[in-house]
Amino acid sequence: MEQSGTPGGTRPTATPVTVAVDAMGGDNDPQAAVRGALEAALKDGIRVLLVGDRERLQALSEEWRRALPDNATRAADVLRSHVEIVPAGSVIGMDEHPAQAVRSKKDASVVVATRLVAEGRAQAAVSAGNSGATLAAALLTVGRIRGVARPAIGATFPTPTTSTFLLDIGGNVDCKPLWLLQFGVMGSIYARLMMGVDDPRVGLLSNGEEAEKGSELVQEAHRLLSSARLRFVGNVEGRDVFNGSCDVVVTDGFTGNVVLKTAEGVAELLFGVISREARGSLTGKVGGALLKPKLRPLRDRVDYRKSGGALLLGVAGEVVIAHGRSDAEAIGNAVRVAALAARQRVSSRIAAALASPDRAATVASVDHPDEDGS
Repeated sequence: MEQSGTPGGTRPTATPVTVAVDAMGGDNDPQAAVRGALEAALKDGIRVLLVGDRERLQALSEEWRRALPDNATRAADVLRSHVEIVPAGSVIGMDEHPAQAVRSKKDASVVVATRLVAEGRAQAAVSAGNSGATLAAALLTVGRIRGVARPAIGATFPTPTTSTFLLDIGGNVDCKPLWLLQFGVMGSIYARLMMGVDDPRVGLLSNGEEAEKGSELVQEAHRLLSSARLRFVGNVEGRDVFNGSCDVVVTDGFTGNVVLKTAEGVAELLFGVISREARGSLTGKVGGALLKPKLRPLRDRVDYRKSGGALLLGVAGEVVIAHGRSDAEAIGNAVRVAALAARQRVSSRIAAALASPDRAATVASVDHPDEDGS
């Protein structure tokens, strides 16, 4: 599925945006993170801080430079002017408990990457590692926006004409009704700023459209959202994520992640079947060739590699969570999403919107929320 933000549109500037990249996170070898980040530096003028094992990242950077013989001089210049390696002593694995790992591994690559944002050395951070650990690290180092109880991760799903923004997709497995209310507020603001929707329609994901449907969490969240200063359209079902009936869909991170991974699996299945059928006969090959220009844009809309990463909403800085399976292309686009978010000052604009009098009446502040990812 499409992640929040669009990787296109970034351009080199006199003062390039600096993005810290957790080069050790994710399912793939750090080579994918290094290649993707350095390609973004080469093509888009983004300054990159590669965070991880210094010797290994240095070797991979040189390997990348040598693999570009036709542009070796330019690549060498980029390595000198736009790339810096920041050492990190450990890595948080996908199977580790996020909050515990962040507390015990202060020198982990994802913690160092988000700390660089907090210190002002980078304007954004990217990680394809443990998403819960990225959330916990962001809370520990960057902090949350005032009035936000829990940050959320959002992704955009294609509809026939536009997109639907779904949050949370994995940051908060267990949620409270208040958190879902705040997800709706942040999602509405995001849709205005990043998707250009003047008056976003907000729906609550449930197993039926009726107000009395859903779990206790959903029913209480429905009550809160109905009283909020939002264009709340009520409960929506899974099919509504894709039919354009609303602009923002709110759910807990467990359900949202299941929706995301299911949608990715269905998309891979459908395009795989179409590809096999097209190669199975002469008429299929001819029809496939004719349809390919039409199908490619649709495939790109549901390909996480093309869209990059998901912006973490609710923290006081730009933090992008990339797919755990990200290859070099996906990491490069995640870096571009992070740079675009930094240029557009997404987190500060959300903070300003939440601080306005009309929003302050909508968002119920929590005086002492958990800030360790638990």
